Amino acid sequence: MNVLTISMLNRYIKSKFDEDPNLTGLLVEGEISNFVNHLKSGHFYFTLKDAHCAIKAVMFRGYASQVRFRPENGMKVIVKGDVGVFERDGVYQLYVYDMQPVGKGALYLAYEQLKEKLEKEGLFDQRWKKPLPAFPQRVGVITSETGAVLQDIRNVLGRRYPLCRLVLAPAKVQGEDAAEDLIQALNLMDRWGKVDVIIIGRGGGSIEDLWPFNDEALARAIFACKTPVVSAVGHETDFTIADFVADMRAPTPSAAAELVSPSQVDLAYQLANAEVRIYGCIEGKLAKCQQQLEQISQKECIRSPSFLVDKNRQQLDFLVQSLCKNMQSMMNKHEQQLKSQAALLNSYNPLDILSRGYSVVFRHGEIVKKSEQLLSGDTINIRLGKGYVDAQVIRVYQQEEKADAKEKTDL
Repeated sequence: MNVLTISMLNRYIKSKFDEDPNLTGLLVEGEISNFVNHLKSGHFYFTLKDAHCAIKAVMFRGYASQVRFRPENGMKVIVKGDVGVFERDGVYQLYVYDMQPVGKGALYLAYEQLKEKLEKEGLFDQRWKKPLPAFPQRVGVITSETGAVLQDIRNVLGRRYPLCRLVLAPAKVQGEDAAEDLIQALNLMDRWGKVDVIIIGRGGGSIEDLWPFNDEALARAIFACKTPVVSAVGHETDFTIADFVADMRAPTPSAAAELVSPSQVDLAYQLANAEVRIYGCIEGKLAKCQQQLEQISQKECIRSPSFLVDKNRQQLDFLVQSLCKNMQSMMNKHEQQLKSQAALLNSYNPLDILSRGYSVVFRHGEIVKKSEQLLSGDTINIRLGKGYVDAQVIRVYQQEEKADAKEKTDL
């Protein structure tokens, strides 16, 4: 027997799989598990299984990029592919080139998945919705320049609010490149910054026709737009991702034109009502002023100004007399208080005390308070009630000597 290498054996087995027509173009239904989206290569690696068995599967980037939905573990799908052998590992696997979800269409599933994703991120929250301008000067429109949508919007704006100017940024609204074309038109108009509101939309159609408005990149561009955006895609029952992320959703393009424009008929009616209210307010104000003027004209000061002057002059004379009387009373009171204080001050005047027979002794300009301050022979100055006397101390009596002298005198 010939001895084979592993490579020879795997190559032979692979050739047998490739030659078998029953292993090509298979439709296989199963549940996805161990799903891996290889970000670098773009390939899908997963396992398809049922209640009893499993098979490995791979979907290369060229086919994976065409899958409209996001495969997930536990999802039941029907795949189309060929069974082949991966020579390196010696395992057989399913090479998938188409995948469809079981029970739901691929586009519908992709729509639901993207809606759930963006809603969790908060792109649909009302707090991000920008208010529409009450009186727009320019309305931007992003749609096909050849479709009926543009004419419908132009007719509505011309009828409701002819003061407004319509600015068109033409874009594809259907086909593979439509989403990218819509994004470029939206970014261009938003950066221009001279429109007050933007309408983006198209007429009705199938889910395939409306699919560009379910594009994730377009949804994020609408969310990032600084200008308020109104989505008007399809008919009243059609909903797209653009409808949820836009600041306002209109059921039809014509309804969008009505949302962004005030009605000139309504404005005329409001102006007429405002005119009536203004005239009413003016007439009421004039009547009130007339009544006040009549009341003022009946006052005594207006009818006889001299009477008011005489009355005020009499009041002034009374106030002057009262003021003078109060001032005189206050002056008398303060004069009496001043005299009392002067008498009290004089009672403490040392000159007054000297005038009653007392004197003050000075030695070298200082008052002598004790005999110990003097010595025999000191020259002193005596201040009397009137005049001064210079004297010389002959003898100084201390306290004890005075006491002895007093005792001898008593004996």
